[in-house]
Amino acid sequence: MKKILSVIFCLFLFVTSVYGMRIVILYPAVSPIVKALSVPSNWIVGVTKTDNTFHNAVKVGSHLRPNIELIKALHPDLLIVGSKRAFPPELEKRIGIKVFRYDPRTLTEILERIKALGKVLNKEKQAEELINKLQKVLKKVRPLPRRVGVIYEVMSNPLRVSGAKDIVSDIIYHAGGRNLITIPKKHVAISPEEVLALNPDFYIYQVGPMNRNPVPPKKRPYFKDLKAVVIKVKEKDFARPGINAFYAVVKLNRTFWKYFKK
Repeated sequence: MKKILSVIFCLFLFVTSVYGMRIVILYPAVSPIVKALSVPSNWIVGVTKTDNTFHNAVKVGSHLRPNIELIKALHPDLLIVGSKRAFPPELEKRIGIKVFRYDPRTLTEILERIKALGKVLNKEKQAEELINKLQKVLKKVRPLPRRVGVIYEVMSNPLRVSGAKDIVSDIIYHAGGRNLITIPKKHVAISPEEVLALNPDFYIYQVGPMNRNPVPPKKRPYFKDLKAVVIKVKEKDFARPGINAFYAVVKLNRTFWKYFKK
């Protein structure tokens, strides 16, 4: 049985290498990875409405509300999806298309999923090259004199911050900090009083779809006693678990170092 499966898999790889695959990507963070693996752009037949990596692909809705009928009409061989919340297992069964799930919460898991995706796409060499490149990026990080306490704002109204299971928490750790929010969730509702009680060294707030036009933290009445260094970042650079996360680590590490040089 194992030999038969091995033969079938080899035939699948041969056919895809000659004729290509039809892929729909329902998680925008994956698209730069797919592109970095030198996957031909004509393989990508569908993406979400906010994904601009592959310009000729059909927009198939959002990652939380994909247009299933449109996806089926594209006759994809593979769907690349995110979390089980975004694409439930029951939907996976109903749609009847091969699914690759991409939902890493740490930098290590990102590298693991890149390796797995490289195998699925018959791009194992390119995947190893990308992994090596990203590991070299992390070598630019300089150890800090001490770990700094950080709170990362996801949304200002209502106030929500990154929890221990958010990729941002691992970015902070690798940059030399520690997320003061240890609750094992991705996002956590919190009061301004709780933020002030934690007394962070740095308060990072993102700007993007989840936090549009937020008032700078120190201009908010409830944060008048906030002593932290405030940093403004782009949501797409920090909140998506992809290639960007490794560069975010280096950028944040350099920002932390400016604090110690004062």
